[in-house]
Amino acid sequence: MSHILIVEDDLTFATMMQTWLRKKGFDVDRVSSVSAAARQLTDTPSFDLILSDLRLPDHDGLFLLEWMRKHNLRIPFIVMTSYAEVQNAVLAMKTGASDYIAKPVQPDILLQKIRDALSTPEPAPTLRPATPAPEAKAQEPTADVPRYIEGKSEASRQLYEYVGLVAPTPMSVLILGASGTGKEYVARRIHELSPRRDKPFFALDCGAIPKEVAASEFFGYVKGTFTGATTDKTGAFVEANGGTLFLDEVGNLSYDVQVQLLRALQERKVRPLGGAHEIDVDIRLVCATNGDLASLVADGQFREDLYHRINEFTIYMPELKDRGADIFLFADLFIKHANADLGRDVIGLDDKASERIASYAWPGNLRELNNVMRRATLLAKGKHIGLSDLERSMAPSTPTEPLALHDELTEQQRIEAALRATGGNKSKAAQLLAVDRKTLYNKMKRYGMD
Repeated sequence: MSHILIVEDDLTFATMMQTWLRKKGFDVDRVSSVSAAARQLTDTPSFDLILSDLRLPDHDGLFLLEWMRKHNLRIPFIVMTSYAEVQNAVLAMKTGASDYIAKPVQPDILLQKIRDALSTPEPAPTLRPATPAPEAKAQEPTADVPRYIEGKSEASRQLYEYVGLVAPTPMSVLILGASGTGKEYVARRIHELSPRRDKPFFALDCGAIPKEVAASEFFGYVKGTFTGATTDKTGAFVEANGGTLFLDEVGNLSYDVQVQLLRALQERKVRPLGGAHEIDVDIRLVCATNGDLASLVADGQFREDLYHRINEFTIYMPELKDRGADIFLFADLFIKHANADLGRDVIGLDDKASERIASYAWPGNLRELNNVMRRATLLAKGKHIGLSDLERSMAPSTPTEPLALHDELTEQQRIEAALRATGGNKSKAAQLLAVDRKTLYNKMKRYGMD
């Protein structure tokens, strides 16, 4: 039975949570302050998970998390917050928290987060006295900044759960998603988690291949086949032999090229242009597109047999606006990349800039966010990117006024974005949307968002 410690000064809420979690099979204790939590952890260092409010009477959840790190208590830690301080919750995750959840807490989501945190291997917790500064410095990360992170939101968790499921199989995968959502990274991750990880990963952008040269790109050619063929060319199928072939924007292939591709997949053989012999190939195929292949099939523009051949398993890429507080994790990563590339030393976004990136829809997704953070890092006058720095870095067509509820087709998404940006605080969400609270409440009631 997992042992959970709730750190919450709202006694009614804490008691309700304790009762509910006990019914779910957990052993649960509760305290109402950081000092009480420290005493409890000193006496009982065998807790399996900490569920802590962000704001507490004596200190905050970040203070408790730092105290635990100094005492080498590596226990999964979930932050709860009802404040419009999503950045602090994200800071907690950077400091070592497993996850965060906004109040009012949705029980099913909390239960899933608890189970996810408990299923992540942690070093055995051992309590020891706080160490002096030199040892504390030794615990600071020294590894290079990663090129990519996967995020901690529910949408990200589901995405990489599917990646982990399909990667070890031989199934062909079709990745669907808007431009800039990270489809190639997912394709590479599938390859890295597959039995073919030690073999090549070869990526080909089908949208950039003219019809006339598509066959030579896929299958290669031999020297002298046509004017300009001064050397042999190895095609994508042979380059990827034994590994994974990633075809990006596969929906852009002409019908004739689709026929050639289908034959190569069925026969598992290719013949270079001008070649006398076929070459056996063994590849795992991963394709991606930001278009609607099913509609292209219905319109006769994409072969149905090829569609089924490349679509044994489908992965849908979430848009950035649907990945919750992950936007702050990605923004922080892109700022670090920009610091390294541009010789800057920007710490992060200030509060106003943080609210702005959370309220904006990011139609260009991760690619757009990366470009904006890079420009804003260059333009920042101080250690933090301010609202003016951010808006100067965004596209001229980007609206700079607060969200407005004038489009009935998208207003529910805008309300949800504002609530995410303010941690569920309706008053601040109304300010962000430039409407009064009564209007916001009526809209939420209309959409069943009470």
